[in-house]
Amino acid sequence: MNVRHEQIPGVDHERIRRAVREILIAVGEDPTREGLRDTPDRVARMYAEIFSGLHTDPAVHLEKTFTQKHDEMVLVKDIEFSSCCEHHLLPFLGKAHIAYLPNGRVVGLSKLARVVEAVAKRPQVQERMTEEIADLIMTHLKPRGVGVIVEASHTCMTIRGVRKPGAMTITSSMRGGFLKDSATRAELMALVFGGQR
Repeated sequence: MNVRHEQIPGVDHERIRRAVREILIAVGEDPTREGLRDTPDRVARMYAEIFSGLHTDPAVHLEKTFTQKHDEMVLVKDIEFSSCCEHHLLPFLGKAHIAYLPNGRVVGLSKLARVVEAVAKRPQVQERMTEEIADLIMTHLKPRGVGVIVEASHTCMTIRGVRKPGAMTITSSMRGGFLKDSATRAELMALVFGGQR
């Protein structure tokens, strides 16, 4: 077996390899056949990668802020992500849109994308992911408001079960000014979705 040894702390690669081998046997496959020989190792590396957010703190990306007099909305939209549904361990993929109303401080724009990446890289449900991102930004940037919208396609409902390809799930989480002010919320929706819908 060609085992690579790039280990991520906190991930038991050998245990994953053993479990995947057992799954292959349980579904009636032969884990020793040529095409499957390295599959347990590949799956172990894949899980270490797609669950890497379990071993990172997304808040670290919000530590460095800058004084900036800007009291209008800051929006970063179309932040692509992939995550893994905790119910079926199947991927869901989509885009996150993050807006905040600064309160004298701003954060580097790429840091918002890094927060999405860190939160997405763990067994997840979209509803919690949306809330976690909003809460992180509200807690660490202390803005006057936060709006997070996540759009995703879930393979747990497109390739199995109900099998509805093309179905999109949209979740939102509003805090502060975005929750209390319907005009601010409407502006965010118009900027994110425009004439799409």
